Amino acid sequence: MQALTLSAAQGWRWLADGFRIFRRGHVMLTFLVVSYWLLMAMVNLLPVIGTVLTTLCIPAFSVSLMNVCRNIDRSLPVTPQMLFSGFRSNQRSLLVLGAAYLAATVGILAISAVADGGALMAMMLLGTKPAEDVLASGDMLLAAQVSLLFLCPLVMAYWYAPVLVGWHSLPPAKALFFSFVACARNWRAFLVYSLALALVAVVLPALLLGVVGTLLQLGASLVATGMTVLVLLVVAPTVFASFYVSYRDVFVSTVDSDA
Repeated sequence: MQALTLSAAQGWRWLADGFRIFRRGHVMLTFLVVSYWLLMAMVNLLPVIGTVLTTLCIPAFSVSLMNVCRNIDRSLPVTPQMLFSGFRSNQRSLLVLGAAYLAATVGILAISAVADGGALMAMMLLGTKPAEDVLASGDMLLAAQVSLLFLCPLVMAYWYAPVLVGWHSLPPAKALFFSFVACARNWRAFLVYSLALALVAVVLPALLLGVVGTLLQLGASLVATGMTVLVLLVVAPTVFASFYVSYRDVFVSTVDSDA
């Protein structure tokens, strides 16, 4: 397993190639991504345990969606059952990976509690609405900034870890290490990718729907609904496909296990 160092421009190509994969299999890819989100949303309705269950299962579902994108990329069949294909192998390691991510996230939120007394932590884990005085004081904003500072290296370690565990049977610790190193080596590409993602997923849809809403004199609620639908049906599947493209471009391996 070797992680290549790519040019900054490759970050834009990840998103562009992700859109090409979306166009080739937009029906099934969109269906599976929306199904995944709906399933996660329903499980999250369970107090506390819902958050735990979804976090534990996210690595396996990530592998499932990467299986879908890989099949589309290789012109292979894609079926609804593939939404659960990531659970077929290395289940224990993927659950350990999810547990590690959950523990690290809780630890980061616990650190942020020093700034706001635990308001952000309670909102993220329990869905508790923060008090008005906490919001007004700016303490919660500080806690969010502290969390983002620590979440950045966590996301780097987790970015490729599920697919490295699911496809290459790497132990969770080694997968997290390789993922972090790969992201660190390609920070320029990831910077461009982040900017392109913000442009395509936020700025352009907002401008497009804003212009359409103005021309057709639509209300703010209808414009917001239109943007949500656009993100769900086009942007989200494209982003998932771009995750696969970035893995495909960064990692070189002589072994690529079947889904």
